[in-house]
Amino acid sequence: MKAVTWHGRRDVRVETVPDPGIEQPTDVIVEVTTTGLCGSDLHLYEVLGPFLDPGDILGHEAMGVVRETGPDVRSVAVGDRVVVPFNVSCGTCFMCGQGLHSQCETTQVRDQGSGAALFGYTRLYGQVPGGQAELLRVPFGDTLPIVVPEGPPDDRFVLLSDVLPTAWQAVRYADVPDGGSLAVLGLGPIGDMCARIAHHLGIETVIGVDLVPERLRRARERGVHTLDLDDLGADGVVAAARDLTDGRGPHAVIDAVGMEAHGSPVASAAQRMTGMLPDALAARMMTTAGVDRLGALRLAVDLVRRGGTISLSGVYGGMADPMPLLTMFDKQLTVRMGQANVRRWTADLLPLLTDGDPLGAEGFATHHLPLDEAPAAYAMFQKKQDNVVKVLFRP
Repeated sequence: MKAVTWHGRRDVRVETVPDPGIEQPTDVIVEVTTTGLCGSDLHLYEVLGPFLDPGDILGHEAMGVVRETGPDVRSVAVGDRVVVPFNVSCGTCFMCGQGLHSQCETTQVRDQGSGAALFGYTRLYGQVPGGQAELLRVPFGDTLPIVVPEGPPDDRFVLLSDVLPTAWQAVRYADVPDGGSLAVLGLGPIGDMCARIAHHLGIETVIGVDLVPERLRRARERGVHTLDLDDLGADGVVAAARDLTDGRGPHAVIDAVGMEAHGSPVASAAQRMTGMLPDALAARMMTTAGVDRLGALRLAVDLVRRGGTISLSGVYGGMADPMPLLTMFDKQLTVRMGQANVRRWTADLLPLLTDGDPLGAEGFATHHLPLDEAPAAYAMFQKKQDNVVKVLFRP
């Protein structure tokens, strides 16, 4: 089969690799019909190389058709249309029972001190072959795949693998009170969807912050108050947001940016230097030092009102990043964070895709490309060229 494989910093290739097979009696094999390129994939492209091996198959946003099932699978059948959550979660352990599928005790990567395994996402999360491929082996066939109906196009349902549950959880964790306000930092795929969900859930004032004109325009067209970080600067964004929120700042802020934030030259240099080190040394630095660009997180701390909440959905990678704890303590902030618990939110989200499309999921993607164009798509997405927000591949 064809698959997108990692070979080094900014070096992904489409190669022919062996087809996956049934390894456990509860596995299923899915023929991938649509698979997404996620902002988190850019962390692999740029920063997290020390935890990857050449030939690792990337991607964690996939859906398709079941082509083979293990002998113990009862809940799905050959021919079923399914979405594959990015968490590899069993659905039956204690943590899954608490709705914490990202902490699944069956697949926790204990030798790395990590939570549940993830598709296509480094040794830190189990080095499970990913979904930017023609075929995908999916464990826990009875409890992990999400069966979706025939009819609506893949574009609508594939977002159930990551974008929708990640954004939904971020908004829920923000815990905005009735009549309250929410700021979203970063209007890429997750931030854009956070803003849509916030409006859908009745949050009255939604403020979106970015520096890419196309992303700001997309959000503004859906009723978001947009602030251009490039034009206003961080201090100007804080002032403008306070003007929109009775002088106090928003009740909650979602950081949908993470480690790729702009405007942090020291951390940017640290990331580049880490990428030049031998893998073993670079991995040690990543897990013991602060190498993240914290511009977005620091802006969130400044932006949110006293007593407010920061909901962190952007991925950070450094173990010892310097946090502004004095300010966070003084402002009495609540911080909630973590990988999305995809299966926790399926029942909430599926009706929004089958009973109409209030979030605009069907038209959300900006680019549809064949899998062969993945290397160019990664480069385009990283550089934010051609008004790209969301790329979907058709294997």
